[in-house]
Amino acid sequence: MGFKCGIVGLPNVGKSTIFNAITNAGAESANYPFCTIEPNVGMVNVPDPRLQKISDVHRTRAIIPAVTQFVDIAGLVKGASKGEGLGNQFLTHIRECEAIMEVVRCFEDENIVHVHGSVDPLRDVEIIETELILKDLDSVEKRYAAEVKNARVGGAAAKARLDACEKLKEALSGGAPARKFKGESEEMDSLIHDLALLTAKPVFYCANVNEADMLTGNAYVDTLKKHAESEGSAVVVISGKIEEELSTMEPAEKAEFLNELGLKESGLDTIVRKGYEILGLKTYFTAGEKECRAWTFEAGWKAPACAGVIHSDFERGFIRAETLGYADFEKYGSWNAAKEAGAVRTEGKEYVVQDGDIMYFLFNV
Repeated sequence: MGFKCGIVGLPNVGKSTIFNAITNAGAESANYPFCTIEPNVGMVNVPDPRLQKISDVHRTRAIIPAVTQFVDIAGLVKGASKGEGLGNQFLTHIRECEAIMEVVRCFEDENIVHVHGSVDPLRDVEIIETELILKDLDSVEKRYAAEVKNARVGGAAAKARLDACEKLKEALSGGAPARKFKGESEEMDSLIHDLALLTAKPVFYCANVNEADMLTGNAYVDTLKKHAESEGSAVVVISGKIEEELSTMEPAEKAEFLNELGLKESGLDTIVRKGYEILGLKTYFTAGEKECRAWTFEAGWKAPACAGVIHSDFERGFIRAETLGYADFEKYGSWNAAKEAGAVRTEGKEYVVQDGDIMYFLFNV
């Protein structure tokens, strides 16, 4: 699994169009609000050219890439937290997502009605962020009532939980996202984790532009980037229409089309890469005659934890890992040649796995 990404945005910003294009899931999209009624879920392969190169050398029968799951919910509108529109009903569907991509309209088109009558990225971002905060506030207020009761009969630990809950409730009420309080205390982190608060998740923005602005951007994109920079977030610029065209093409045709447009990669590739970046995710590989496979892990994980991504028994009974860095794999051309050159290493429990490592785990349970 790569990561799970929730997609949010106002109606008619191109959210479902982009979801359709990058997942080929066939979600309905049209020029009227609340076209997406039920949450749409799509799985996409994580693009990684290293996987194919490793497979070619090993002549594997199957290639299994990491996958990313996208969850598209109904467009949010101002007042969603109070029951306006439909999006608020489905915010719970993105609670389990590791990251949230907020699609923001950065294009003019008189044929596509904006729910607020004009294009204004900062206004749209404020509406979405307010609704996410209010959804979290509702969850925290419910927990607060329970913590007040617990603190009456509990000891110091119960009081500490109540203090954390009260501080978070006040912060959300003032418009601050929960992510600002992550790492503040054990009680705060536990509260944020237990409630799966939306505003604690990393957010990045997807600026949806016309084809003509794909390379150069526009004033709307500049405004959005300035806002994102102020809060330490990132902006990915894509064109929903270009992604629609790409989604129908074969790989060779797609590469030629991207080259003609002057683009190095598709919007999907950019989105997945940015998701991995903000979540601190890396990839290692396993390879053999049967299959070549990509596995996702968090930067800083040691060998046993990475082995556990495959199966808990691998972590529990970890002995050692035969490891070859991807750069050495390319240098020597194969595992066997690298082994003869002494580039294949035997790593133990304290080894911090690196992006691109090719690994063979030995374990005993």
